[in-house]
Amino acid sequence: MAMSDSEYHQLADEMFDLIETAVENAIDNDDADVDIDTTGNVLQLEFTDGSKIVINKQEPLHEIWVATRFGGYHFGYVDGKWLDGRNGGEFLPFVQAAIAKQSGLKLSF
Repeated sequence: MAMSDSEYHQLADEMFDLIETAVENAIDNDDADVDIDTTGNVLQLEFTDGSKIVINKQEPLHEIWVATRFGGYHFGYVDGKWLDGRNGGEFLPFVQAAIAKQSGLKLSF
């Protein structure tokens, strides 16, 4: 059964909230400097070196897209998990690894 737009937004917003909270906690623990900007369907993290990770909702496709300095990734909701369309990797571990690789910041979920 297809997911409704409201279900999609609820699930995606939960991921955005988890990431934002984890980044804020990591900043407090590591005394790091990360700018967090949430505008509409986009969560943008900017690190001290000027690099960014942009996470955005793609409502028409019911996906979450992630742009890092290493490439772009698309995650769809399958069997209760957000999975990468190319390699099947899970969303939160991917974001955790991407943030660590790009900024050195270690997140806990």
